[in-house]
Amino acid sequence: MNRQHSFEIEKVTESDRNLLILKGELDLSKAAELRAAADPFVAETERRLVLNLKELGYIDSTGIGVILSLLKARHVLKAPMAVEDIPPKIQRLFDMTGLTPFIQETSINVNQKG
Repeated sequence: MNRQHSFEIEKVTESDRNLLILKGELDLSKAAELRAAADPFVAETERRLVLNLKELGYIDSTGIGVILSLLKARHVLKAPMAVEDIPPKIQRLFDMTGLTPFIQETSINVNQKG
């Protein structure tokens, strides 16, 4: 079965945040694309970095690793980051891999900074 996976990243820059809306399937073949799209925003500490996963249908361990590395990089910079609109099946993966506490902690920090 040779099925092409679709993945798209919509970038929205607002006054207080850089929003990356992830759509489709994020796997090994698309992880570098997410990293390349997010990298310019990682050092922009004056705006929070937000990943919106509402339209993300699938994520594998490589995609989870990219999100984790973004969370770590923003933490080191003491810069706010949030992951929002997480679909239930992806939330279960985050729970199983132990990523959920880091996402919640980061989102709390974002809310505290206002």
